[in-house]
Amino acid sequence: MIIKLIQPKMCKRPMDSGLKAQMAPSLGLLTIANMLQDKHTIIYENENTAPINYDEKVYIVGISITVDVFPRAKDIAKKFQEKNIPVVAGGIHTTANPEETAKYFDAVSIGIAETTWQMIINDFEKGCLKKIYKHNASDITPSQIVSPAYNLIKEKNYLYCNIISTSRGCPYKCDFCYNSCDAYKKFYINRNIEDVINDIKTVNKKHIMFIDDNFIGNPKWTMLFIKELKYLNVKWNAAVSLNVADMPELLDEMKAGGCQSLFIGFESINESSISNVSKVQNKLEKYNFAVNEIHKRGIMINASFVFGLDGDDKSVFENTLKWIIDNKIETVTSHILTPYPGTKLYKEFLSNNRIIDFDYSKYNTANVVFQPKNMTACELYQGYLKIYKDIYSLKNIIKRTPKAKNQWIPYYLFNVFYRKYGRFTDLLCKIIGYKRVGKIAAFLSYHTK
Repeated sequence: MIIKLIQPKMCKRPMDSGLKAQMAPSLGLLTIANMLQDKHTIIYENENTAPINYDEKVYIVGISITVDVFPRAKDIAKKFQEKNIPVVAGGIHTTANPEETAKYFDAVSIGIAETTWQMIINDFEKGCLKKIYKHNASDITPSQIVSPAYNLIKEKNYLYCNIISTSRGCPYKCDFCYNSCDAYKKFYINRNIEDVINDIKTVNKKHIMFIDDNFIGNPKWTMLFIKELKYLNVKWNAAVSLNVADMPELLDEMKAGGCQSLFIGFESINESSISNVSKVQNKLEKYNFAVNEIHKRGIMINASFVFGLDGDDKSVFENTLKWIIDNKIETVTSHILTPYPGTKLYKEFLSNNRIIDFDYSKYNTANVVFQPKNMTACELYQGYLKIYKDIYSLKNIIKRTPKAKNQWIPYYLFNVFYRKYGRFTDLLCKIIGYKRVGKIAAFLSYHTK
């Protein structure tokens, strides 16, 4: 049987170039592909890299959905349904908001694919496809988690294909995060260390990006994993929670094990903003301490901030910018607070009539879709655009230059050629290829291929 798996085209933010859309493939769809490819023919299409082929013969279609691509996913589904081809919706938006999603798709997959997709295909072959397939989080074991089908990736279409997951879920349930939705409330699991090591060997790169929600969700597991990882002699990046600063032995092991950079959700420098969204792992008084603990080990920081929280007013932008520069934060990812459907925040804002825009294509953290508490929607949007511009001005890029000279090349490559002049780099990629540019950047940054 021929099964088509589709990643709809993303909605770019004002600061995004084409590099964002072709950064890396979707591991979720590739995981489904690996579950099924032994018995079926799998076609994997990413609309960010090539148009969707509606004419070739397929029996069933799966679409991975984030909230901002939901309108596009509905359009794609309709075209296949008009040909009497059933379409299954999965992905994080489907899991968080299954009731609405089910109105437009023949079936919906709630939760991780390993527990639903084999049943979906079995039922479809029997002619009894159901509307809802839902995972039971308590029944999932590490051995059930499937590796992605890396063999299906067209590497020429992406900057990087060195992406690995070590876990599913997150132990923290921040109000604005998808992990606060019903399906993920009690869900966090690490993979078998041996399976992750095998994935790294399959990818066969000397620089790895771990894309977990929280790489240190289980610190004991992380410590054991890094001890094994050291034998592979790879360099790597990961996303962690702020409490990593309270784990000096783990930080030491990370550095010794090849860690180059950590993505951390600081979210806000306002105590009241943090406390209002259940970000219990963040303590404002530890921010500077955490930065120092990470920097003194020669590890860079990608700091994430959310603007528009209820403790924020117009001063938050200037104050945050100053903190970023003073602490020489190497990379910053900024977001406008977005109440994703199905999250605790969405339910709260909906009940208080604070949601002002229900166009899901705008739910990409770059638009104001709710009524802020202490500033206007216009002030929030303009402040968001300005802080991005200010952070990545040449003056502030220079001011934030890391002390460690071995970090200068990756720092300037990202800040200048990805953030500041990303459109130029994207044009270069179109000329000589995304894969080639990614390899050049990896070699210059980490002396790896």
